[in-house]
Formats: sequence, C-alpha cells, structure tokens
Amino acid sequence: MSAPTPENQELIHSLELLLSNSDLQADMEALNQLAIDQKLNICFSTSFGVEDQILTDAIKAANAQQIRLFTLDTGRLFPETYNLWARTVKRYGIDIQAYYPSQEQVESYVTEYGINAFYESVPLRKACCHIRKVEPLKRALANAHIWISGLRAEQSSNRQTVNKVEWDSSFQVIKCQPLLSWTAQQVWDYVHLNNVSYNTLHDSSFPSIGCAPCTRAVREGEDFRSGRWWWEDNSQKECGLHRS
Repeated sequence: MSAPTPENQELIHSLELLLSNSDLQADMEALNQLAIDQKLNICFSTSFGVEDQILTDAIKAANAQQIRLFTLDTGRLFPETYNLWARTVKRYGIDIQAYYPSQEQVESYVTEYGINAFYESVPLRKACCHIRKVEPLKRALANAHIWISGLRAEQSSNRQTVNKVEWDSSFQVIKCQPLLSWTAQQVWDYVHLNNVSYNTLHDSSFPSIGCAPCTRAVREGEDFRSGRWWWEDNSQKECGLHRS
C-alpha cells in the first residue's frame, strides 16, 4: 500500500474543488469532462442500493458517457437485486459491466468450509467477502484513476470520518463520494422527484442490501448497518470494499 503520488495529490485537490457544489448532475458532467480532458479512467461501482440508483440516474442525466459503470455479482444476491439490475439497464439503455468471483476460489472455499461457513466465524466471513467482493473489485479498479462510490456519512459511525475525496490505499485509486453529506431525507426526495427505480427490499426495512444470506431487515431504532452480518458481535460492519 503506497501513498498517493504528487500528481494524484493534485488531482485530489482539484476534485475537492470540482465537487463542492450541491448539483449532482453538474458534478457528473464535470467528472465526465475531466475524464475527456485528462484522459482519465473514471468508474462507478453500483450495488443497486438507493444511493447507487441516484448516482446512476445522475450519470445518465448528465450524459456522462466517459464514466464506466460496473457491479460485483457475488452469486448470492437477492432476486430483487437482480430484477432491479435488469430494470435499470433497460430504463437507461446503459451497459453495467459485471465482475464475478473466481470459480476456483469459490469452489475451494465451499469444499473446505461449507456453503454457509461465513456464519461460523468472523475470519471465515471475511474470507468469503474477500473472494466474492474484494478480489473482483481489485480487478474492476485495476486501471482506474477515480472510483465513484455511493457512501454516505450518515450510514454508520465508521463512515463519518470518510472524506468526500480521498486516496484509497487498499485499491490504489482516488475515491469520490458525491453523496457523502446527503441525508436519508435528501436521498428519498431525489428518488421521488426523479421517479428513480429502487430495490423493493427498501420498502421492507432493508436500508442496506448485500448478499441474501448476510442481510436482514432492521427493527425500529436499530443502526442503519445492523442488518448486515447481524450475527457478529462487533461494530465494524464492512466487508473490505470500504475502510471501516
């Protein structure tokens, strides 16, 4: 893991100024123009959560064709997520590149530990996340200069220390979170104003949606991330894609 180069530091500073406004479509237009002007590989990773659907809508509205969209298909997503994926592609007429886990690694894990071994210990859960999410993400970001993510600070205490633009040393890429300061109210206001399609599980108390075996609905008063890996007795509700 290395620190950003002076060139990347300069780009981070430029992005901090570029993304300082509250107009999401303008932000996407600016990022698209930056990709053209500086020949940058800018990508957006969607997991089809409501924040990611907003960013997809803004990218399309801005006609930001230089921003590459991709997703990680772990092989254990909810049927509702796959249905939304298909609806999103059809509605916007866009390509969303899918990255899959290594067949050999999945087969080895399941053979050695079992199909639901992630329930047995934190190390086994993290090993599953690494195979199904982290390793595919490394391939997806291999040549990227800027990675757009839908993280919001309000989602968890771990994410309140995240910066809108920062260097991700794990993946060696500049990471942008345009929705970082958005509240849940702002998110749903945008959805209703722009008629954005979203995962129907959100209507059933699923604020954060991941793999089906690892996600449950949350009860009133529970933390936003409490439905993820709910059987674990810890507060670090991350899988390795984002720093905890």
